[in-house]
Amino acid sequence: MPHYVLLFGAPGAGKGTQAQVLTHAYGLPHVASGDLFRENMKLMTPLGQQAKTYYDKGELVPDSLTIGMIRERLRQADAQPGVLLDGFPRTVAQAQALDGLLAEFGGQVDVVLYMKVREHILLERLAGRAATSSRADDRPDVQAKRIRVFLEQTAPLIEYYTERGVMREINGEQTVEAVTQDLRAAIDAVLEK
Repeated sequence: MPHYVLLFGAPGAGKGTQAQVLTHAYGLPHVASGDLFRENMKLMTPLGQQAKTYYDKGELVPDSLTIGMIRERLRQADAQPGVLLDGFPRTVAQAQALDGLLAEFGGQVDVVLYMKVREHILLERLAGRAATSSRADDRPDVQAKRIRVFLEQTAPLIEYYTERGVMREINGEQTVEAVTQDLRAAIDAVLEK
């Protein structure tokens, strides 16, 4: 049965950094919705062109576009043992759609790792990243909006996954190494069952 691990947290929480470590440790490909959006936008696919109008403004890409990109990625051979999902789902509706999608692939969400970081720390981290980035979504105005959107629209996922018993909250304000240790302990506890 494939394993599906969700890495959850606001922009700037450190998901990308941790995903690299976890992908190496568990052999699960890192599937980041943001990377899928950027790849599709770069290749000017129809889905990518549609997603770009939302993404550049810091708004959530509509569910139909996001789910289409995720479905295509899960069909690839390297995703058959499961994946580490990053940045998806972002709404309860997407979470419900993901449940159906993963069932098609013979799996379910094993664990949701919520890297919790306070808003002012997120803004500090993103300001540092913006200084070295050319990404349109790293502009300060877009960053603040992305954090607000996360807090308003994706916070209900905490309740959704807590009720299902798969939510694990990780203090994302610790050192990178301490966060990694906590994430691995949470994954190991679930995968060893």
